[in-house]
Amino acid sequence: MPQARREQGLTQRELADLLCEISQNDSVTREEVSRWERGKRIPGPYWRAWISAALDVPHTEVDRAAVIERESRRTRGEEHPH
Repeated sequence: MPQARREQGLTQRELADLLCEISQNDSVTREEVSRWERGKRIPGPYWRAWISAALDVPHTEVDRAAVIERESRRTRGEEHPH
């Protein structure tokens, strides 16, 4: 997602503002976009659809990135049990 955002010439704040505007839902902040990009949070299906629209990226690509991140988390969790 960070690469697609940069290719559109958007900052994290601008993407958050765009998502709020097109979704008519003002609950996304620059901090949330940052968490998504750093893998701290994975956007749910609702926001993935809007991210796809905002960045002009196929929805399947955004969903695939979420699946990859989820698998990566699972693998990291198995490597470092608590």
